Amino acid sequence: MTVPPAVELLRAHRVRLVETPPPELTLDERSAMNRAWDEAVRANPALFDGPMAALTGVRREEPYGLVLSWTRTTYRLRALRRVPGATSWLPSLFVSVAQPTDDGRLLVGRMAPWTAAPGRWQLPGGTVEPPDVHVGLDLSALRLHAARELAEETGADTAPDALTLRLATRGNHGSVGVLFLAPPRPASVLHERYAALVAMETAQGGDPEFDRIALVGSPGDLAALDGPHVDYLEPVVRHFAEARA
Repeated sequence: MTVPPAVELLRAHRVRLVETPPPELTLDERSAMNRAWDEAVRANPALFDGPMAALTGVRREEPYGLVLSWTRTTYRLRALRRVPGATSWLPSLFVSVAQPTDDGRLLVGRMAPWTAAPGRWQLPGGTVEPPDVHVGLDLSALRLHAARELAEETGADTAPDALTLRLATRGNHGSVGVLFLAPPRPASVLHERYAALVAMETAQGGDPEFDRIALVGSPGDLAALDGPHVDYLEPVVRHFAEARA
């Protein structure tokens, strides 16, 4: 795949998903991938080699349509990014949710230390998981996944059909995120829902995926957050700030 030089925001009034075969790895690539994965797990034992949907292609479909080709794989394939010269790694396909407050700020969360990206700020969301082998992916499945991620990470339970397709992001490594817009909620409600989620997770002996949340209304607000943020976050925050202006 051709990877763009910078983060792109892709207008998408509709998204169509097409399943493709997985990449064929050489023996050397498979060995290198396994070594890189084992090293990553030693550094973070919470990593797991579960199923994921990886991106194999992106194509525009007029007017304002987007065709995303994807394949079934596992998180282990991501380890190929760490291998110099490897060409068979694939970008990720993920969903994210822009959850605004009544005044237009967006909810962002900081990934907990046990996650794959500790300390990183991002929108609620996550890598898409493939459906059963005889079932394909469609926009409804992505919307359902986005609603589940929003609830699991922030405590904000929103019906999937209340999420509106807004746009897609394409990051520095070629990963594509389908971005949904949630209905606005008062800031106090979002903080209350998150606090209730943290209390529930703690009572069950666990830790939430977001160890902090914040509300941001401009790229300047991002600069005040401690720690890095995912590559698409600044362009998305700027997009919503300009839409409010």
